[in-house]
Amino acid sequence: MILALQPRIARMDRTERFKKIRQSLERHRVVSFEALRAMLEVSRATLNRDLAYLRDRLNTPIMFDREAGGYRIDRAQAAMGGQYELPGLWFTAAEIHALLTLQHLLANLDPGGMLAPHIQPLIARLNALLGSADNTADEIRRRILIVGLGRHAMKLEHFERVGSALLRRKRLLIGYYSRGRGELTEREISPQRLVHYRENWYLDAWCHKRRGLRNFAIDSIRRAQILEKPAREVTPKTVDAALGPGYGIFAGRRLKWATLRFTPERARWVAAEHWHPKQRGRFEPDGHYVLEIPYADHRALQMDILKYGAEVEVVGPAELRDVIAAQVENLGRLYSKSLSGSRHETGEE
Repeated sequence: MILALQPRIARMDRTERFKKIRQSLERHRVVSFEALRAMLEVSRATLNRDLAYLRDRLNTPIMFDREAGGYRIDRAQAAMGGQYELPGLWFTAAEIHALLTLQHLLANLDPGGMLAPHIQPLIARLNALLGSADNTADEIRRRILIVGLGRHAMKLEHFERVGSALLRRKRLLIGYYSRGRGELTEREISPQRLVHYRENWYLDAWCHKRRGLRNFAIDSIRRAQILEKPAREVTPKTVDAALGPGYGIFAGRRLKWATLRFTPERARWVAAEHWHPKQRGRFEPDGHYVLEIPYADHRALQMDILKYGAEVEVVGPAELRDVIAAQVENLGRLYSKSLSGSRHETGEE
């Protein structure tokens, strides 16, 4: 006997059923209970639960019209301001999970999850769509670990004012603390764009005091006031030319190219890393990996080179090689003192 195996058809989840009910009610003036049940291929109890959930939990104005013998949208109730066509309402379960995961990632871009309070109502609705018993957001928080190193603490009100001025195209009056000089100055700036770089937020802006484009660390803003003055507009191309071409967050129009040569052991990792959009890389026959990167200021690049220790050599330019060599020499002196001191304490020669 030959048995014909029929493929098992996966049943649609509840969110997909909600979408189909909504579409059917929009497409037809009235839809009977049996027509909905046949379309969804569910039991009477399941359809009753779906209709009740749409009506009671998601505020969808569904009513049963006895005269017409079916369900329809109550247009009068919808016209009174009842909001039921929410964007998240007709997402699939997979899409909602993706949104919840994205929310978790966004909330962790900043210490304390600064964005979370602003989008919490959306998360509550997404949880409701998936079922309140699932504890979906909590499950995502348990299953996804985000480790942020080197994040700076910042005040939420400053971040909000910067974002508001940026989108409203208004100027900002800020008190800015320069860590390099250790001084607080007052600046009037025209925000151009926000940049998230290495766990921290920066603002590219036109500084009216310096009469040029500057990069400001949001956590160094001590006070911020939105001015009722239109922001000076700078084209994205100009901002990129001034602040975007080199390696790291530091600005500079004069670009130099760093050539770094990694050991074969480290090459296996570095070859897969993204350092800069315009980087160039190649393997040498002996397994070494050569990486070329444009930079305007050596400070950010210097830190990344030093973390590889003896597994990378700066081939050029000579000035960058000298900077790294000087740092290595200083480290050698520092640890030589530490090593000699420890030997003296233990009586070793």
